[in-house]
Amino acid sequence: MLRQFLLVVMVLAALPAPAATATKSASSLTPLVRYVDDLGTQAVERGKLPGLAIGIVYRHEVLLARGYGVTEVGKKEAVDEHTVFRLASLSKAFAGTVAALLVDEGALRWESRVVDPFPTFQLKRAGAAEQLTLRNILSHQVGVPFHAFDRELEANQPYPLLAAKLAEAPSPCEPGDCYAYQNIAFSLVGDLVFAATGDFFTHQVERRIFHPLEMFDATYGRESLEASPKWARPHVRGRRGWVAVKPKDNYYRVPPAAGVNASISDMTKWLIAQTGGKPDVLSPTLLTDLHKARVRTPNEIRRHGWRQRIRDAHYGTGWRVLDYAGHEVVFHAGAVQGYRGMAAVVPQRQFGIVVLWHAESALPSGIAASALDRLFGFSSRDWTGLEQAPRKKTR
Repeated sequence: MLRQFLLVVMVLAALPAPAATATKSASSLTPLVRYVDDLGTQAVERGKLPGLAIGIVYRHEVLLARGYGVTEVGKKEAVDEHTVFRLASLSKAFAGTVAALLVDEGALRWESRVVDPFPTFQLKRAGAAEQLTLRNILSHQVGVPFHAFDRELEANQPYPLLAAKLAEAPSPCEPGDCYAYQNIAFSLVGDLVFAATGDFFTHQVERRIFHPLEMFDATYGRESLEASPKWARPHVRGRRGWVAVKPKDNYYRVPPAAGVNASISDMTKWLIAQTGGKPDVLSPTLLTDLHKARVRTPNEIRRHGWRQRIRDAHYGTGWRVLDYAGHEVVFHAGAVQGYRGMAAVVPQRQFGIVVLWHAESALPSGIAASALDRLFGFSSRDWTGLEQAPRKKTR
């Protein structure tokens, strides 16, 4: 009987902690969540933004998924958790992830070369096109200058023409030997996915990511954005304040780089998956590979604003990997006309925060950093400027 008793004790000790422990741990972030929630409110009231949305996840729970302000200046429709925003370059993480899923399946390899399905593809440096791999593309190590042909994309030139023009771009290095951020070259991943699956890149993301994660508001393209039941109009500065404008098509022409539309409800599900909460969709091994630093990106280390915290910076596979004052943070930002966004994940803490806004303002960019400071226990810094702005008078 004594042996049986000891065996029972050992088994009980090996069992996972009860749910109450996880709840208590999540509740320890209540002050952080309240602080960020207040920043969202004040960004609209004192920062005078049209609107924004913020999501926070921790240990696979959604602690905050809320909208602030309105979808369009002068209108009454409120931003909520299902209001759809353009994600701009936050889309790159979806491209990296769907590629990783296809690699796991065996349909692609990280060493898959562009020239294998597309033998006419060219780069200017002799032999460079034959070296360019899937991993090179997704980590911005193509060997062409920063933002190659983005200006032409903004002038509404079609993607196939610009992809062909990569043959004319200067080649400062061999593929895999240096970093330069891309949109056109990055979108070559879409061509490789099509060649491997016989299906459109956007359909593969929908089937392998959006649907399994129940991201029911998420879509690709301008037409889908405008067909959403509720969507945030892009805003630019006018003489008398914010002015709503029509979404532009240009960066939608490169779906892997900047084509996703999503709500804050979608994005909390995405961050839960990226922190290991959906292992049936994104395995731990796959996530470790995506979040691994691949190439150093020193241009991300700056002395102004919240980026003072960054000690070192790399690019992984569709994500940036930052040393945030001694803590690893997986991060990406995005910007197109009238939309901005930031997402940060701390895999070791199973923590994530995403901020989406529909105005060309830098103010909300400090919200994620303010949350990270509180998560890591750093002294408070006013990264948004809201603490210096006068509070709205109440009666």
